[in-house]
Amino acid sequence: MAGVELTNIPLLTPYKTGKLQLSHRVVLAPLTRQRSYNNIPQPHAVLYYSQRTTKGGLLISEATGVSDTAQGYPNTPGIWTKEQVEAWKPIVDAVHAKGGIFFCQIWHVGRVSSSDFQPNGQAPISSTDKSLKPSVRANGIDVVEFTPPRKLKIDEIPQIVNDFRIAARNAIEAGFDGVEIHGAHGYLLEQFMKDEVNDRTDEYGVTLQNRCRFPLEIVEATVNEIGAEKVGIRLSPFASYMQAGDSNPEALGLFMAQSLNKYEILYCHMVEPRMKTVGEKSETPHSLLPMRKAFNGTFIVAGGYDREDGNKAIGNNFTDLVAYGRLFLANPDLIKRFELDAPLNKYNRETFYIPDPVVGYTDYPFLESTI
Repeated sequence: MAGVELTNIPLLTPYKTGKLQLSHRVVLAPLTRQRSYNNIPQPHAVLYYSQRTTKGGLLISEATGVSDTAQGYPNTPGIWTKEQVEAWKPIVDAVHAKGGIFFCQIWHVGRVSSSDFQPNGQAPISSTDKSLKPSVRANGIDVVEFTPPRKLKIDEIPQIVNDFRIAARNAIEAGFDGVEIHGAHGYLLEQFMKDEVNDRTDEYGVTLQNRCRFPLEIVEATVNEIGAEKVGIRLSPFASYMQAGDSNPEALGLFMAQSLNKYEILYCHMVEPRMKTVGEKSETPHSLLPMRKAFNGTFIVAGGYDREDGNKAIGNNFTDLVAYGRLFLANPDLIKRFELDAPLNKYNRETFYIPDPVVGYTDYPFLESTI
């Protein structure tokens, strides 16, 4: 009987992408947790990720730095050293032990940093030397000051591309099934893509095609290193996180979706236009549907979805998979709760980014323990 009922829940129908057989359409979105002390993944992450693993479920790791210049937040993990690779292995093994599929999100924050996080206290790197205005942290209290960035020279860009390539290789060595290139939320790739930030006059600036050159070079290098079926990318053309907006987000999203087809990557993961800021949904006339139609691979959407509109998005063929962040954080057994249409735990924003290895991390209750 359960099998019959599940067919009425589009989110819980199986899906095949590349060589991966997923048992449902619910994805763990990449969520920065700031509990990787000294940029090294910690043993407590074993429990955190395995709690959220289901057989045939896709998980995307928290954003993971590709180099020592990629960092901009305290206690975020990296994957550029041997020690980091070794530290990831038991975490990946725990996900695989429960039958999960695990992709590592690799990132570079670019100008969203300060000299405190940079080797030898140097300036962060970016597409530009325009500085970010101070901003209030996600906790709503602390104000972050950013160090004015240094504009990358053309001959330095291949080195950053290479950092992503090596990080992808390291992720595979750590046991991950693939990588997601972080091309969203105002970080380095968007600092090149978006015209509010990119003020270059060389072949990496001015035109849409030139602004997208750097992210596409990263995609190409990553595909060449680990194979197209192990590569995804996350994009947020409509968002303006970290003062990175674009004057024509539709054109940007469409150009990237079409350009990515050339590399035959596994998936494109896009953030809904309604998510202009962290945690707030807004009404918008914009849609990801043109990008969904333009992209040949698997399409993942994220941004403010609940059970009902996730089911609707799958049922209407608006997307193939739906990534859940805050709901999946607060409900490690989210798949079970969606199946039973059970009530959900509320998330506590105040504990999202604290360094505690348990609180707000592995202490959200499962359904059985709340009954």
